[in-house]
Amino acid sequence: MGERLTAVRSGAGGAEPAILPRSFFARPGLAVAPELLGCQLTAHSPDGDVTVRLTEVEAYAGLDDPASHAFRGPTPRTEVMFGPPGFLYVYFTYGMHWCANLVCGLDGTATAVLLRAGEVVAGHELARTRRPAAKTDRDLARGPARLADCLGLRGTDSGLDLYAAGSKLTVTRAAKTQPATVQSGPRVGIRVATDRPWRFWLSDDPTVSTYRPGALRNRSKSGTAVRQTDPSDQG
Repeated sequence: MGERLTAVRSGAGGAEPAILPRSFFARPGLAVAPELLGCQLTAHSPDGDVTVRLTEVEAYAGLDDPASHAFRGPTPRTEVMFGPPGFLYVYFTYGMHWCANLVCGLDGTATAVLLRAGEVVAGHELARTRRPAAKTDRDLARGPARLADCLGLRGTDSGLDLYAAGSKLTVTRAAKTQPATVQSGPRVGIRVATDRPWRFWLSDDPTVSTYRPGALRNRSKSGTAVRQTDPSDQG
């Protein structure tokens, strides 16, 4: 706690982006989420680096949030969500997509922020290779599964410590940021706690994903209607 953002001077380009300290994440996800907008995630790999500027996120409140994976307590999959902060939680959905979250809060609280969308600002060629279906650069990271694909994040990255030496992922605040309006509204595709406006995005940014509420799918054999969710569902 008490850490400060620091900028390292580069030889020719001035101040580089400041790495967010772990203490930034040692707060409820609801406080962290809107402040992550405009921040940059850089994923490092042997093939090169890809950097995404965050434009859309969602907050989840663990044991106090029935839409959270951690609502019913820790499991082998969700244990990382219970702290400490500054770790990565990656989950599989729809049998084909990975989605990434940044763990927030104090130990035992299980709050997290889902990374919903962003703009690729560096490493475009590698991002296009990872997202060959994207028709334009705007669509490279426009959605949680697309964002994870751009950064090369998979289930094996769940539990990654952002502050370990040589970490695959770093989160920085840009040295210069443009003023933007932050908007909030209901989270995408969830089945419960739909009234909580815990989705945050940069107003008028073209990379923000399309809002889709949870939808009913075909009834089960028992005749009970089942909710259909999109790949961003963290419920």
